[in-house]
Amino acid sequence: MKRYLTLFAWKCCALFVLIPLLVISQPIDPAKIIVTTSDDHQESNWREIASGDKTISGEGLEGHLMTASRFLAQATLGGDDRLIAEVAKIGMENWLDQQIEEPPTYYMDVLADVYNQVYENYIQGGGNPNDFRCRPKWYHANYGWWQMVMTAEDLVRQRVALALSQILVISKNSNLENYGWAIASYYDIFLKHAFGNYKDILMDVTYHPAMGDYLSHLNNPKSNPEKFQFPDENYAREFMQLFSIGVYELNLDGTKKTDANGNFIHTYDNDDIDNLAKVFTGFGAGGTDNCGESFAPAFGLDIRKLDMTIPMKVYDDWHESGEKTIIGDYVIPAGQSGEQDINQAISHIFNHPNVGPFISHKLIQHLVKSNPTPAYVARVATVFNDNGQGVRGDMAAIIKAILLDSEARSCEMMTQPDHGKLREPIIRYTHFAKAVDNFSSSGRYWDTGEYYYYATGQMPMHAPSVFNFYQSEYQPQGALNDLDLTGPEFQLLNSVTGLEYFNEVDRWTFHEQLFRNWEDFEDNRVYIDLYEWMGYARDPEVFLNKLDVIFTHGQLSEEGRTALKKVLVEHDDEGIAILFNRAILGLYYIMVHPDYLILK
Repeated sequence: MKRYLTLFAWKCCALFVLIPLLVISQPIDPAKIIVTTSDDHQESNWREIASGDKTISGEGLEGHLMTASRFLAQATLGGDDRLIAEVAKIGMENWLDQQIEEPPTYYMDVLADVYNQVYENYIQGGGNPNDFRCRPKWYHANYGWWQMVMTAEDLVRQRVALALSQILVISKNSNLENYGWAIASYYDIFLKHAFGNYKDILMDVTYHPAMGDYLSHLNNPKSNPEKFQFPDENYAREFMQLFSIGVYELNLDGTKKTDANGNFIHTYDNDDIDNLAKVFTGFGAGGTDNCGESFAPAFGLDIRKLDMTIPMKVYDDWHESGEKTIIGDYVIPAGQSGEQDINQAISHIFNHPNVGPFISHKLIQHLVKSNPTPAYVARVATVFNDNGQGVRGDMAAIIKAILLDSEARSCEMMTQPDHGKLREPIIRYTHFAKAVDNFSSSGRYWDTGEYYYYATGQMPMHAPSVFNFYQSEYQPQGALNDLDLTGPEFQLLNSVTGLEYFNEVDRWTFHEQLFRNWEDFEDNRVYIDLYEWMGYARDPEVFLNKLDVIFTHGQLSEEGRTALKKVLVEHDDEGIAILFNRAILGLYYIMVHPDYLILK
């Protein structure tokens, strides 16, 4: 992990072709150029030919593939060589525009199909319908998440949704453990608005019963001083601290403002929390469903009786109706309905100058790098504030600004010691699963998530707290801390998770066990298909190049390349066994090597 600050990746972008320098006054038609060579080389049993004309055409050079592969590592949950070739052919911006228009694949729809299959298999096995759970549990929800991720075509939307779910956090490690519909419905907010507007995200999150239960503003009553009853402040605090403006006032570039004495300036105080908590009172059931038993919604019902997919309703009898003053001395007048108060408060906070740099910085960290420069944050925050057409919070424009920015794309930045990020565990898992050829005779890609969660500390919607799996300003001890740099994902790395990740990769590769679930279907296994990898493994250098394109994006160091090539060449098996074992060994090696673990 020490290489986090020292990786170089010139291969990602640079193309080196040894062609004499010509000074010409007129363009030359490549078709009219005659190339004479002493050898059009072709290895036996290979269809590729190293023909002389490729010195002019550039065919076979991989710089554009490296560039596309690195882009996909930031923009998606992983891709294979076919996707890399597609992006390289049509260009990153064109492909990104196509992805923005791609219809969303919704988690709820996929989970419904998954749960129906579980039910049908249960009945076919002789189970009693009356004994079957009326709602999916957390592991069913995990089956659905993996099925969605492995089959969806809206690749960038899925990546952005994962990032948003780690900014506006709920978790199954709460009362929501047995409420799969609630988890899927909540996650669908991010799929729906990944290219929509951030204000709509804030609004839908506020009204969702999963968040209402998780941060306790569901059934949050108005003040009753005689009974020492006051509004719960949990959601109000985290709404400001984590979802919108942060703790300190920021400049456009994300740096903290200071007062005349050089002290950081707090964005809110206890009075702001107290008053915003009063805004978020009166939320109750928007719909009910006690396992098929429906009855009238009412304030005070707990989640066992709620339809957790229907937004909460504001019950004005339980809403604090008095005047409220929130951040910036903004006054919400007395006598309004609860919905009016909430809309007014969220609109005011959404327009706070901190939201652009605060959320932009978080999204950049999740997608591109741990330590964006102030200039990078400022460019994205500027787009957050105005997409060029007078719209604030346009997520499509924000995501394009992040992924296409020069700091994300240039080779020069990749040589800087503060550039890059540790790939978080779930991204490594999805990347491998989507990059290698795999097949499932049933079409199911279900995983409980439990094993990988306990091994690495991460599974979507399983965060230990509202602060996510790791904090955005986390600084691990050592070189990063000495340089005052952050490494958020390193908060998940320790002596246990580091070794357990190696064991998980061993399971994917040497044991060919990509997913694990608890169902008893006959055709329940997903295999990795090593056929193509075995073909590349005929020549260790070709194999290393393919691994470099797909996994390390041109960043496989000479040190790493030399070490793996030595192992591959010295492998003492014979025939097809040597190809099989080379393929397995190469995939294992690349997934645990620092050149892969650190995305530059």
